Amino acid sequence: MDQHANRIPAFTKAEYADRLTRTRAEMQRRGLDLLVISDPSNMAWLSGYDGWSFYTHQAVLVALEGDPIWWGRAMDALGAQRTVWMPHDNIVGYDDTYVQNPDKHPFETLAVLMRQRGLARGRVGVEMDNYYYTAAAHAALTDAARDITPVDATGLVNWQRAIKSETEIACMRAAARIVENMHQRILEVAEPGLAKNRLVAEIYHSAICGTDDAWGDYPAIVPMTPSGMDATAPHLTWDDKPMRADDATFFEIAGVHRRYHCPQSRTLFFDTVPDTYRRAEEAVLRAIDAGLEQAKPGNRCEDIANAFNHTLNQHGFEKDSRAGYAIGLSYPPDWGERTMSFRRGDTSRLEPGMTFHFMPALWLDDGGLEITESILITETGVECLCNTPRELFVKT
Repeated sequence: MDQHANRIPAFTKAEYADRLTRTRAEMQRRGLDLLVISDPSNMAWLSGYDGWSFYTHQAVLVALEGDPIWWGRAMDALGAQRTVWMPHDNIVGYDDTYVQNPDKHPFETLAVLMRQRGLARGRVGVEMDNYYYTAAAHAALTDAARDITPVDATGLVNWQRAIKSETEIACMRAAARIVENMHQRILEVAEPGLAKNRLVAEIYHSAICGTDDAWGDYPAIVPMTPSGMDATAPHLTWDDKPMRADDATFFEIAGVHRRYHCPQSRTLFFDTVPDTYRRAEEAVLRAIDAGLEQAKPGNRCEDIANAFNHTLNQHGFEKDSRAGYAIGLSYPPDWGERTMSFRRGDTSRLEPGMTFHFMPALWLDDGGLEITESILITETGVECLCNTPRELFVKT
């Protein structure tokens, strides 16, 4: 293989063209002349760009005509040349003196680029409520490009990503096989006395090795692996404490392939499962079944949540937080798509090709219980992407 060749792309130019068509249709509906996309997941989905450079300012510009433009730090323009599908003329880097310099801001150079390309006018959509588009970035852009009318376009591209192509679904199926292996490795090595950081090292090893058919990518969220009272909270990670026989541990992890995520959670006990957890397990499993019965085209996201919560309540348990969310291509710090949620009041219609993490976790007084599934809405109903047994894990 030619070491100077670009990476083998995951998607064809025809697929990228379709993504642009969908995005531009929504731009026209909203009366936008230009999109400035700073979310790395949206950047990758539209351009193919893939690099750990999102700690500096970068963006993909999408006008109503022509190829998108990648803009970012000059040294990262080389990574863009190796990953995006656009011609090199549409890859523009800014000088390194703009990086983390309080005296000037990179978005000043973006305004210059927009003027040079005839884009510094009209209604310009920006992702106002996004991890990567800062208040300082917005101030610098609007001050340097005074002829534009900034418009909040948060989520515009995210919603175009909701229905996955067959190639995207294939990536998620590959990720599902990876997370199955990760859970199997947990069962093989977890034992009382094992330091938690060493167990997480095994999880990462399995995640990155992947399978015989698919290499493992890095996850947008690190493994959540709390035990005992730490598991009463949803988002704690790990330390060097040894696992204990009388503690429950939940594992919220994801297999990843080409940035496509398949999260799945399970809960592990050593020896005996307390009665409270057995009752919670039964309640959650019955509630999952009720939710999955509503997971079909034409139904709403809230139908899944309402069925789940109704059944859970009948068994004496309650869940205050949402029971799931859309998933797909993601970068840190979140593997969700930040669009649809399984909760009361979300009337988003389910369509074939949509993918979700059905996440009916419970946090109890003395620990947590997570049994979750990544699901695909099909033409006739729903498919669970993973084959991991849906039960509490018990290791004796």
